[in-house]
Amino acid sequence: MKSQDITVIITSFHSGDKIFDCIDSINSDVKIIIIENSNDKLLKKQIQTKYNNVKCILSEENLGYGAGNNLGLSMVDTDYALVLNPDVTLKKDAIDKFFLSINKVENFGIIAPISKNEKYNNFNIDLDKDIKEVKNVKGFAMFFNMKNFKKIGFFDENFFFYFEEIDLCKRLQNNNIKIFIDPSIEVIHLGGSSHNEKINKPMELSRNWHWMWSSFYYHKKHYGYMSGLIKILPNLLSSIIKFIIYLSIFKKFKSDVYKYRVLGIINSVLLKKSWYRPKF
Repeated sequence: MKSQDITVIITSFHSGDKIFDCIDSINSDVKIIIIENSNDKLLKKQIQTKYNNVKCILSEENLGYGAGNNLGLSMVDTDYALVLNPDVTLKKDAIDKFFLSINKVENFGIIAPISKNEKYNNFNIDLDKDIKEVKNVKGFAMFFNMKNFKKIGFFDENFFFYFEEIDLCKRLQNNNIKIFIDPSIEVIHLGGSSHNEKINKPMELSRNWHWMWSSFYYHKKHYGYMSGLIKILPNLLSSIIKFIIYLSIFKKFKSDVYKYRVLGIINSVLLKKSWYRPKF
């Protein structure tokens, strides 16, 4: 396998310097497609002036993680794609190791690396051992076998962000397509810092709204409306209580966080689309 067999997809939103660190960690002969959800024309010019191997697409609206990646994946003409968050940097040999992993498995849809600062307890992963089949992976770095997505498609665009990679893995499994984590492949994932720090507060409110919306939508989609309702009810009650507590002690930002959680749940339960977008 060669670098020409893979395309890297990065969906970005006000990612600032982090997107440059990510690009710099990727071999210069690897094709990279960036979907920039902030419509930042200056950033596009800076990227395409600095890098010959990068194409930056301005989405003209904030598509979110799933739809942004789908736009990039629709342009891929290689056998494999690597979907990355903009706050991820690759170790020097990461892409070579992905190609080595291909020889270890059959009928795979996704192979994921590890990041030492991530917790893998729920995956039952021994970080000193070889590649392991899992039910789902974390979405910060995913190596796609493109041919195995023809039947199921890519991300469900009803998710703005959160749960879209879990949903994708669920659909792969339903079609007997395998998912793996390879502990021999390491990347650095900063986590929760893909955007500029100056927009942290509105992004935190947006994250809480969408986490709750996506949680109910995912469980409703795969297990039915009542199962989704039962799953989300403890979060709804907890969020209402915490909202009242923080409001009563004048902790405005904390009360806003739980208000947005409540609103995310209510909108999802009422079967409204994932409409909320961060404001700044």
